[in-house]
Amino acid sequence: MSRDHVQSASRSAAAGAPLSSVETPFLELLARGASADAYEQPVLLARAEGTPTERIVALEQAKLLALRVRSELEGRRRREAELSALFETAHDLAGLRDLDAVLRAIVQRARSLLGTDVAYLSLNDPARGDTYMRVTEGSVAARFQQLRLGMGEGLGGLVAQTARPYVTDDYFKDDRFQHTLTIDAGVRDEGLVAILGVPLMLGHHVIGVLFAADRRARVFEREQIALLGSFAALAAAAIDTANLLTETRSALADLELANEIIRDRSGVIERASDVHDRLAELVLRGGGVHDVAAAVSEVLDGTVEFTEAAATPARALEVSRAEGHAVRHDADWIAAVAAGGELLGALVLRGHPGLDPVDQRTLERAAMVTSLLLLARRSAAEAEQRVRGELLDDLLDARDRDPRLLRERAARLDADLDARHVVLAARLDAVAADADQEAAARRRLWSAASHLAATRHGLAAARDGGTVLLLPLEAGDTATALARRTARQLGTAVHEAVTVGASAPVGDLAARSDAVATAYEEGRRCLEALRLLGRSGDGAAAEDFGFLGLLLAGDRDISGFVDRTIGRVVAYDERRGTDLLHTLDAYFACGMSPARTKDELHVHVNTVAQRLERVGRLLGDDWQSPARALEIQLALRLHRLSSPGQR
Repeated sequence: MSRDHVQSASRSAAAGAPLSSVETPFLELLARGASADAYEQPVLLARAEGTPTERIVALEQAKLLALRVRSELEGRRRREAELSALFETAHDLAGLRDLDAVLRAIVQRARSLLGTDVAYLSLNDPARGDTYMRVTEGSVAARFQQLRLGMGEGLGGLVAQTARPYVTDDYFKDDRFQHTLTIDAGVRDEGLVAILGVPLMLGHHVIGVLFAADRRARVFEREQIALLGSFAALAAAAIDTANLLTETRSALADLELANEIIRDRSGVIERASDVHDRLAELVLRGGGVHDVAAAVSEVLDGTVEFTEAAATPARALEVSRAEGHAVRHDADWIAAVAAGGELLGALVLRGHPGLDPVDQRTLERAAMVTSLLLLARRSAAEAEQRVRGELLDDLLDARDRDPRLLRERAARLDADLDARHVVLAARLDAVAADADQEAAARRRLWSAASHLAATRHGLAAARDGGTVLLLPLEAGDTATALARRTARQLGTAVHEAVTVGASAPVGDLAARSDAVATAYEEGRRCLEALRLLGRSGDGAAAEDFGFLGLLLAGDRDISGFVDRTIGRVVAYDERRGTDLLHTLDAYFACGMSPARTKDELHVHVNTVAQRLERVGRLLGDDWQSPARALEIQLALRLHRLSSPGQR
């Protein structure tokens, strides 16, 4: 805006123009994106011209409002630029062809948006146990670009070690991390002062660090730290995608090599082509490992089976994994199914000692396809496990209490929240040697529980150092039977003893906000009771503990306890008009002496004996054992207290 325009607007304000004329110069400044300093000019000119005080005040208010609008607009433009950069980076990632190009784009955009002098990215080297520079932007020092940081050394080494963002306003005055001569020399060469570093994460593992740095003191804001973290997540995804593409290209290269061998062997071209077509079809239609084994069995005219690593001859399996080829073992051929350094199992060709190179290669390719299928299945299963765990967490923590939404989420997982369920608390009993082994054991338990929940149309989640499951109760099944079955199945899956405590059956889970949480606490109490009683590796519900179950049960099911303990006697008296309950009361009151009981009841001793014999047929032969007798006496007392006119 020209000086004349500003003077004109100020004179209009002084002449008593409406408030809009006071705001006009500031609106024009906003329209042309003027600097913040320019907003002082209308006020200064008005004062210089002797404008009345009330107009000066109005101009000041309009100025402050305009500056607030300008700040908001700048913030929105900045956020739009950040989102645009993230979108463009995600678009680059979707069309990933060159990993270095994508990482350079990420570093460049991070530097541009944060307005720093330098941005750079380092990756961890597992073989050497340190981290090294991969991409730099704005760097001018060769020594800095070639730095390698040991874990815990320098700010970057600390981020790589702790998996947490770190920021320093002045690197050389910050003693929170370990300074070394080599690192400090590189940072000094580059002239860096303020440094922000965020970890690159794949799952729970740090694979590198993304940095933004200035050659002057600077305070990085929370939003800038979060933005750099978003770029770090995209960088980690790009690296992961590139690694998967490399593995895929390697697999495709191996398949091409197999095709070359097949072309050289004209006599087996048709059979090899049939193998390729069958395996490709299996992959495309989502076939499983046993489908691959069946297809290869037909092509090789033999019996091919997929076996777990533990069920395969260990030496032959290890040789096959190390060499990458199928190996002969007695009359069989074994091809290891592996991904990276993990053995997933093996394809075993039974009773076929003579195998030409092409058929051997066919078995090896089938093993590779099997490993890809297993990895794909694992990825899908892990994703579903996370979704199931999130829904169960919401039910336990009483979040998202819209019953309709809960039912819809459960339906997508093939679960029915309107059915009767049992909540089970499961925990490993073995004590791990260290924290890493304990964490690995818990992950195995969670994985096994998630698989069981998926096959049973239930849910599972990790919680309180163990695992919680929500499983539907089938008709004719009981909470006790389900707990014991679950303990056995989980123990077999993880090869360790697993103790399981179960709640009483609960229903209407979507509508009752505390149903699952209350049932879980009951299951945990049963779990702790089992461990205190030395029944590790077993499963039980509150009903298995007799009258102790009243203390363990979440709803103190007194009527249920009475019914389980003496319900048949109560029903018999009601049907026949007999007085067996009164006889039992007198019998226990008389110290379980038939002679004293007959005096108490004023009947013949034979009558007492006949009644007690009837009680034995109803309650079982062990009804007079100390444990059963204690429960029966408690049930009689509770029955009297809860029955009108019986106290």
